[in-house]
Amino acid sequence: MAVAGPEIARVLAPGGILAGLWNVMDDQVEWVAGLARVSGSPAIGPRDTPANWRTETADMHLPKTGAAARFGSPEQAEFPHGQHRTAGSLVATLATLAGMLVMPEEEREATLGRIRTYLADRPETAHGEFTLPMLTSVLRVRRL
Repeated sequence: MAVAGPEIARVLAPGGILAGLWNVMDDQVEWVAGLARVSGSPAIGPRDTPANWRTETADMHLPKTGAAARFGSPEQAEFPHGQHRTAGSLVATLATLAGMLVMPEEEREATLGRIRTYLADRPETAHGEFTLPMLTSVLRVRRL
């Protein structure tokens, strides 16, 4: 927002609304929270689960100084949904997250191995297709 904020504030008319959407895994579900713990923060980043998204997103994207001070208080909401997955498809997706891509190869393979083992041991995910609990998290703010 430090770079984009002044430009957004310049082009967005007063009273206009800026909104952002993030799809995150619902870590309020116990097995998803366990997946995040097993994966570690470099693998599943700060905006990949709602507990982290709630605490970091508004301040990160809408700081209270500079150009961003031209925006009102942010509103946040979450909308639940699910994705049909298999353990293999979930591991393949997690392997593409930025935190995973920048890991050294040995660390990445160890992390993916922990994730595979975790998913194989969970009754929710061990047998075929399952629904991955997700939330679409929305941040909305009005231009002052």
